[in-house]
Amino acid sequence: MTTELAQRRTAVFALFFIPGLTISSWVSRTPDVRDLVGASTAEMGLILFGLAAGSMVGVLFSGPLVALWGARPVIAAGTTAVAAGAGVIGIGAGAGSGFGVALGLALFGLGMGGGEVALNVEGAEVERLLGRSTMPAMHGFFSLGTVVGALGGMGLTAVEFPVLVHLAVVAAVVLCVLFFVIRRVPHGVGRRSDARHRETGADRTPVWKDTKLLLIGCVILALAMAEGTANDWLPLVMVDGHGFDPALGSAVYAAFAAAMTVGRFAGGRVVDRFGRAAALCASALVGAVGLALVIFVDHQAVAAAAAVLWGLGASLGFPVALSAAGDSGEDSAARVSLAATVGYVAFLVGPPSLGYLGEHFGLRQALLLVLVLVAAAAFATPAARPLTPRTVEQHSR
Repeated sequence: MTTELAQRRTAVFALFFIPGLTISSWVSRTPDVRDLVGASTAEMGLILFGLAAGSMVGVLFSGPLVALWGARPVIAAGTTAVAAGAGVIGIGAGAGSGFGVALGLALFGLGMGGGEVALNVEGAEVERLLGRSTMPAMHGFFSLGTVVGALGGMGLTAVEFPVLVHLAVVAAVVLCVLFFVIRRVPHGVGRRSDARHRETGADRTPVWKDTKLLLIGCVILALAMAEGTANDWLPLVMVDGHGFDPALGSAVYAAFAAAMTVGRFAGGRVVDRFGRAAALCASALVGAVGLALVIFVDHQAVAAAAAVLWGLGASLGFPVALSAAGDSGEDSAARVSLAATVGYVAFLVGPPSLGYLGEHFGLRQALLLVLVLVAAAAFATPAARPLTPRTVEQHSR
């Protein structure tokens, strides 16, 4: 590996770490934020809709922007918006304004949705140049960021540290890291010239009509829903559904994030040994078991252990399926962008639907929706198998 490629990989690791740090810093303070703004479960679902809506706007615009300008400026703009969103969330919480928190979440989601798609395009390119499964480790740094943020949030929740100051410090850290590492991301990755597009794509079926790619997107949708649900609701599920106090609810989320991290750092070897399809199927089944235990077993120790299974199961879904999407045919950047867009639908549908269901049936019962999706995803995982030489020839026609 050349020094330049090693520095580029390190930059991707750092750029995955900081949004993980930011989102878990927010999630670990959700019980405090809810109390500060005086929101009910349904109202929290509406507040979280700001995150979902912002994410979807970012995702929908990210692919065309990457094709136009390349991944680097989209990553830079998205990460800046993540930092700004954290600050606005803190201001909204400090002012007791649910609207202010929702606005901050929308800005945060806009940056994360757009920046993450571009970052995954860059990550897929680095993985291709390295020649081995590296995407799980990249997403592992996102999960490592969530662990650090969750542990910090747990401690600050316990000592009743002001939410505004906490999130302002996180925003400053994000901007500092971005300043030092963005220069390592080369210009032009993912950018598509009109001439090249006409030359290579005139007679090719559009990627969104590729059944194999859409099945991979469904796997991403389900396992991203499992991950996103924990990011949005896990502390409150533990507090309201299993009787934990807020600090212990944050601790369970930290355990979930730690399991995600372990699964992703170990996942590259698992994928290289058993293949993407087998790894994704195992992930879906383990995640389904964890979710089922959280839903059906009314015991705090079991719920905490189940959150670990939930995290392990969700860990490989997004990164491994994105790698499979990139290798599913020609125009890898467009395929990664489309698959990530399909996956981010989970962030739009998840928070308000679970908030509505939780208000009427309880948060634990609302998780049945996620359980059904994750269990169904196991049947779509064969789509992640590599293309055979004959299939490659068909795709190239």
